[in-house]
Order: sequence, then C-alpha cells, then structure tokens
Amino acid sequence: MKRVFKHIGSFFLALIVLFSTFSFTVEKHFCGGELADYSFIGNLDRCEMPSAAHDQTKEMFLTKVPCCQDSSEMIEGTNDELSIVKELSVEKIQLLAAFVYSYVNLFEGLEQHIVPFKNYAPPLVTKDITTLYDTFLI
Repeated sequence: MKRVFKHIGSFFLALIVLFSTFSFTVEKHFCGGELADYSFIGNLDRCEMPSAAHDQTKEMFLTKVPCCQDSSEMIEGTNDELSIVKELSVEKIQLLAAFVYSYVNLFEGLEQHIVPFKNYAPPLVTKDITTLYDTFLI
C-alpha cells in the first residue's frame, strides 16, 4: 500500500514539474466583444464578419468598422528548479540526504509480534529463592 502511494505521489509530482515548465500559446477570437473561439494549437474558427486581422484590402478596412479581433497570449513556463540545484553546496546536500533518510525510516514499521526472549532458555531454578532469602509477599 505504501508503495502504491509512493508511485502515485511521484507521478503527480512529475506532472507538476512538467506543466510548470511547459510554455504554450492561447489564441482567442472575439466577435462583437464576446469570446467566439479559443485554441491552444493555433487553428481558430473565425466568423464571416470583417476583421482587422484577416482583411485583405485597404478599402474594406477604411470603409467598415471591424467588429472582430484576434488576440494571442503566450504563457511561459519557469526554469526556477535549475537555479535551485546550482545553489546547493555539498554540506546542504549531505544534510538533506540525512534528513530524508531519517524521515523515511521514521515511518518504516517493525515486524509484528516480536518476542525478544524467543531464542533464550529459561533459567534453571535449583533452590527456592523466596524461602532462601525470606522474602514473602503479604
């Protein structure tokens, strides 16, 4: 069970690292001030109204007021994790390794039903100790 949670956790952490460093572009098409279409890969469905982005002639652009707009936003990922690795010194890495090792072993369970005196024989009693030393429970 512990192994399954470890695999699931490492998978999600890998996805977080992947998507935090992933850069992509979002293209949007607005028609009449409202969002008509958006795309992450660049193929937008544009309407048939005149647009400043896809007009071909200057006469059409000067005579009609465009009501459609295309906008694109680029969302860039970060590369912060690379700079963190460069800042670590040998002492910090050793401290981190010792901390992780002790933390992992903290949750490692012991065997069930441990009997510490299993391999030892009982002492041989030749005399009655209570009568020898006159110690009796009252």
